[in-house]
Amino acid sequence: MNPLADALISPHLGSDRPFLVGGSEPQSYGAFMAGVARMANHLVAEGLAPGDRLAAQVEKSPEALQLYLACVLAGIVFLPLNTAYTGAELDYFISDSGAKLFVTDASALAKRAEGQGDKFDPVPRGPDDLAALLYTSGTTGRSKGAMLTQANLLSNAEVLHQAWGFSERDVLLHALPIFHTHGLFVAVNTVLMAGASMIFLPKFEAEAVIAALPQASVMMGVPTFYTRLLSDPRLDAARTANVRLFVSGSAPLLAETHRAFEERTGQRILERYGMTETNMNTSNPLDGARKAGTVGPPLPGIELRVVDDEGRPVPQGETGGVEVRGPNVFKGYWNMPEKTAEEFRPDGFFKTGDLGRLDADGYLEIVGRAKDLIITGGLNVYPKEVETAIDALPGVTESAVIGVPHPDLGEAVVAVYTGSADVAGPLDGLAGFKQPKRFLRVAELPRNAMGKVQKAELRARHAGLFA
Repeated sequence: MNPLADALISPHLGSDRPFLVGGSEPQSYGAFMAGVARMANHLVAEGLAPGDRLAAQVEKSPEALQLYLACVLAGIVFLPLNTAYTGAELDYFISDSGAKLFVTDASALAKRAEGQGDKFDPVPRGPDDLAALLYTSGTTGRSKGAMLTQANLLSNAEVLHQAWGFSERDVLLHALPIFHTHGLFVAVNTVLMAGASMIFLPKFEAEAVIAALPQASVMMGVPTFYTRLLSDPRLDAARTANVRLFVSGSAPLLAETHRAFEERTGQRILERYGMTETNMNTSNPLDGARKAGTVGPPLPGIELRVVDDEGRPVPQGETGGVEVRGPNVFKGYWNMPEKTAEEFRPDGFFKTGDLGRLDADGYLEIVGRAKDLIITGGLNVYPKEVETAIDALPGVTESAVIGVPHPDLGEAVVAVYTGSADVAGPLDGLAGFKQPKRFLRVAELPRNAMGKVQKAELRARHAGLFA
């Protein structure tokens, strides 16, 4: 038994159904999986054994996908790495993981595997065996390797397949990177589970996405994808008429973007919530109310609660720490048993580090990261509340609210924003202690590869503002 291979690979062997479509080199499932088998044979011939780690810093390509699935077949633990990582960062990931092989060119690997056989019997693996090792972004302290098991990945693929109504008739427009949970596990695993097809773009380019939309039935993206599409006048209801579902994640989607997209296309974006350690936790419903500003209720089989610092559930509507428990939650941090123990409650709930609140319908609103909470003069300020007020102002594109060291208050509320407005405050509807002490207009906000605003970088840039 190899749970992932049995679900994602074996059903497609020899199939002539289309897998990769719309590009210069379309491939059937059967042809693609034959390449996966050749690569798995090559990895074994190179001396890799079940449980060994393979690190891959490779450009997005069909061969890169084959490398991931070859690791699944051979029981090798797959470690995808951001293509922007520097040599020093790579040294840490490779040494910390004990990777036996480091791949930098998946296409070259595929060429070397051409002489191998195109059949490979999946190596037996158990549900609790590791399938992947993904390192967190490491914005606080050294980066941690999240250990994801066969059961973690499989359970999430099964749930999303059902929750989002995927079938073999679907065509996913895939413009995400594949070194991250979103593009690799959420997108690819769900497609494979359903036997659907993909338009597999090398990266997000508005021109290419606009051209491909009429052939797609589903698109997964990050908020910046949608803001860039909205800036293109060709985006309209006619061009998106064949798309049954737009999904957004990896960073908060502004309510204004949600509304503008619906006005332009007639479609309501489905926002969901997940993280490296858990894959997907919640989702707005496929059928039912999709509430702008929320990430929906917990997915089937996943428990979620909002608690105080002692782990006690807070009343509905109040803000607290978000914790989750379920088959999607990772095994722990690689070589960090103490850190793993810190992040789990005795009853098995994982502390996500996010702050949120549940509404009367059980929909979760993410308020921010616990580490982003601002304590000014002894009072708590949740950045999301202030950002919402600023983002509603004419001429403001987007804002990020941070706490900056202050000699009197401990931390001062500072708003960094983009747009044409000259914002000075005060902001309507906010108490005095929540009002930003400074408004800083910038050309752009710093972001990571998945579009998340990097508040740690903003705090570092402006640490001396009140010195």
